[in-house]
Amino acid sequence: MAIVRWDPARELDTLQGDMNRLFDSFFGRRDNSGSAVARNWVPAMDLVETEDQLVLRADLPGMERDDIDIEVKDNVLTISGERKAEHERKGEGFHRIERSFGRFSRSLGLPRGTDAGGVTAKFENGVLEVRMPKPAERKPTRIEIATEARAHDSEAEAAQVEAGEDSAERSKGREAVGAAA
Repeated sequence: MAIVRWDPARELDTLQGDMNRLFDSFFGRRDNSGSAVARNWVPAMDLVETEDQLVLRADLPGMERDDIDIEVKDNVLTISGERKAEHERKGEGFHRIERSFGRFSRSLGLPRGTDAGGVTAKFENGVLEVRMPKPAERKPTRIEIATEARAHDSEAEAAQVEAGEDSAERSKGREAVGAAA
């Protein structure tokens, strides 16, 4: 086992590298000049519950209706799309670019029983609004447990009903025979 001399500068370099990776994962990567190279873009979304609907609103500035996809599959609503970079024009020198561009995808679990066919969406002034009907409230079905006494009672009632139906049919038959004579 070799003895390694403690070097505080190396420890600071390691700490700085760890902090850079932490901030890069949150704010996006930077190139050697310190400017942002690639930043993950995640649009802000609000989910509101009304009496009969769930309403999702997403801020998608600078996007067109055709750039957005909405899909419901297995009670999961997924909104995805791509905001294209605008700074590709020749002749303009950009000193700082803070707006994020690129593909995004956001998924939201829906309550069980949500009708995917009732989902509607509109896009106006950079705000996407998706409306979903709330599922009907499920009520439990109460099942009564039969005891032996109740089972015998219900069997006796069924036998009486059958006997009553048989005697009614016989008397109807006698009445029909008497009327024919």
